[in-house]
Amino acid sequence: MNWASLQRIRYIAYKEMLHILRDPQTLFFTLFIPIVEMFFLGFAINTNIRDMRTVVVDFCNTQESRRLIEQFEHSGDFLVVERCMSEEQASQAIVAGRAQVGIVIPIDFSRKIEAGQTSPFAVLVDGTVSSIAAESINVGNALALRASLSQLLSNKELPVESRPRVLFNPDTKSSYFFLPGLMVVMCQMMATVLSANAIVREKESGTLEQFYMTPVRRGEVIIGKMIPYVLQTTLEFFLILIVMRTVFQVPIRGHVALLFALLLPFTLTMLAFGLLISTKADTKDAAGQMAMGTIIPSIFLSGYVFPLDSMPPFFQTVSYFIPTTWLIDAARGIILRGTNLSMLWQHAAALWGMAILVTTFAALRMRKQVV
Repeated sequence: MNWASLQRIRYIAYKEMLHILRDPQTLFFTLFIPIVEMFFLGFAINTNIRDMRTVVVDFCNTQESRRLIEQFEHSGDFLVVERCMSEEQASQAIVAGRAQVGIVIPIDFSRKIEAGQTSPFAVLVDGTVSSIAAESINVGNALALRASLSQLLSNKELPVESRPRVLFNPDTKSSYFFLPGLMVVMCQMMATVLSANAIVREKESGTLEQFYMTPVRRGEVIIGKMIPYVLQTTLEFFLILIVMRTVFQVPIRGHVALLFALLLPFTLTMLAFGLLISTKADTKDAAGQMAMGTIIPSIFLSGYVFPLDSMPPFFQTVSYFIPTTWLIDAARGIILRGTNLSMLWQHAAALWGMAILVTTFAALRMRKQVV
């Protein structure tokens, strides 16, 4: 690459930067919207199930049944909002949405316990929300097991006790899980959408033909178009990182420099995807729709919301070909666990391999006669 080539790249980058600075909507979309999204996820969304609205039907009404209900209340997972006179009333409360769980204790509950027999009680669960249903069943089974052991051991200490320690996120805050992934998703969205409009803007403004008479090569166009968006995406990532650390108090245990080093190939890949879209689309609306068509699968298949281990094998395989998967996993490792480069070499290799492949393909698509 000679001096003349560097000059042409500089002119293209300068021209693209002017387009960005002269478009207030783009700057607002790039810098303000990600921060708003972070506040939404950080403050409004909580995956920890607490205070599930519960109705109680106690046909027995003895010391043992009341003690069992108190155990449900003291667990912190159940909030008794109503006491019903029949199982039908409890079911109607769940159907009406006033409650999510119903506890029904039969009239012979205490008598069977005193006789040494199995004394079942019913836990009615609203299955329309799978997370609440799973939490209700798990906690209900755990409380029943504890009550059974207490009866068998005659209030003696348990011979075996589990004492779990939650590493890296002892308070199990949802923001610790979502925000590192949000940084990656928002940078993907910004880089893809903005770069997708790069060539389309030239088409719509009628300046595309001016490139026909210039000696600019397709590789120079690619690099020149990418430079402003690389800087813009890096700035956005840095701002989100600052807000995550200062406002939400998410600890950063690893090296930020390593995180930015992995961000570079990821950004190049997303920008190249955007430029590929811009060569196919003729309007900004079409470019935006095509960009969202690549972003939405990345959100659901990258492990950002749902763990990869819970997906079918086919979709797990597909996720390995999505750059977002690798950077989200690396970001959570660096920020929360303090993971170093020796543990992330596969992530670096995958991201750089995708960056080289997609950027090369984008350069081949950017033919001089259509650019």
